[in-house]
Amino acid sequence: MALTYVIFSAQYPPHVGGIESFTRNMAYALTEKGARVIVVTNDTNSIGIDIETDCGVKVLRLSCFPFVDGRFPVAKHDEKNRNLWKWLESQDVDGVLINARFYLHSIMGMKYARRKGLTPVVLDHGSAHLSFSSPFLDPFVRIYEHAITLRGKRYKPAYYGVSEKSAEWLRHFGITAKGVIPNAIDAEKYRNMSSGRDFRNELGLSEDPLIVSYVGRFIPEKGIKSIIDTSKSYRLNKLGVHFVLAGDGPMTSAVELAQGESLHWVGRLSASDVSALLQQSNLLCLPTRSEGFSTILLEAAACGCPAVVTDVGGARELIPSSDYGTIIKSMSAESVEMAVYQMASSRSVLNKQSKSIQELVELGHTWANSADKLCSAFATARD
Repeated sequence: MALTYVIFSAQYPPHVGGIESFTRNMAYALTEKGARVIVVTNDTNSIGIDIETDCGVKVLRLSCFPFVDGRFPVAKHDEKNRNLWKWLESQDVDGVLINARFYLHSIMGMKYARRKGLTPVVLDHGSAHLSFSSPFLDPFVRIYEHAITLRGKRYKPAYYGVSEKSAEWLRHFGITAKGVIPNAIDAEKYRNMSSGRDFRNELGLSEDPLIVSYVGRFIPEKGIKSIIDTSKSYRLNKLGVHFVLAGDGPMTSAVELAQGESLHWVGRLSASDVSALLQQSNLLCLPTRSEGFSTILLEAAACGCPAVVTDVGGARELIPSSDYGTIIKSMSAESVEMAVYQMASSRSVLNKQSKSIQELVELGHTWANSADKLCSAFATARD
């Protein structure tokens, strides 16, 4: 009989984000291994409060209050949800995974695991405190994060990190991680999903100019201002470096105003368009404050696009040395500009990085490997 695993994730596609992508791909990988998988999430995008099937995965969407544009959903206590919970409680379950420790949804998952007589596996996806880029709000968010983590510890879950940085970050809360269950990618599949969209042609660029891309939310903690400031560098402009930003968010107006000869905004892209863009890019720029194990780093690596990235979660795993990419010490414009200039001035080094990072991700960061690690964590939690 197939083992049944339940994954609690506060958000799930079509809501966009790294944890959402991780949850879906891990669920697919477990299904391919013969497991029965149920994802418990929230209806942040008004898809429908029901149980749907996504490529063999049962997805249970709860009605919720989608606070902070769906970034912090809170499930409602209504009749529809009670009926969904009755179905979930009737299932025989062999393992419970909870993605992220800081949602009320996470606490619901831990309670569910305890009722089933299981030790929940909690996977941390961060490497710094949560932030809403608000000097007033962020101190209260940190107090909340400590409080909700302390509450979760009462259920004695088995904690893991999505990267070595995430596992290290757990120590800040007095938690010793039992290991790492890393993010992953199907590199060939990701390349093949490209829409074929020709961004160089759309932007009027030949094959010679170096394209530095950013893909994600336009929020301060991702280093958007540093990218904008770097795009104005005289010596980078002289070398023909172009910055292409894909996404949207609170800083969209700043990106729009900064558009010019060397900085281009292409809007929020579909997954297939992102694949196309990364395959035409020479560098990914990610001067972010915090990541668990960035999905866009993996996607860029799959496309042979090395990165300039801060020393955040997953960066060291993908960039063990300068042969694979560039890790910068800070998210400042000065650090970004210097790193991009060095790469733009050394195309041969950039080409070597491209080959090395693509080989590394294809061999060492597969979903099959990550699913094996998760299954081992479930088995250990049952012992």
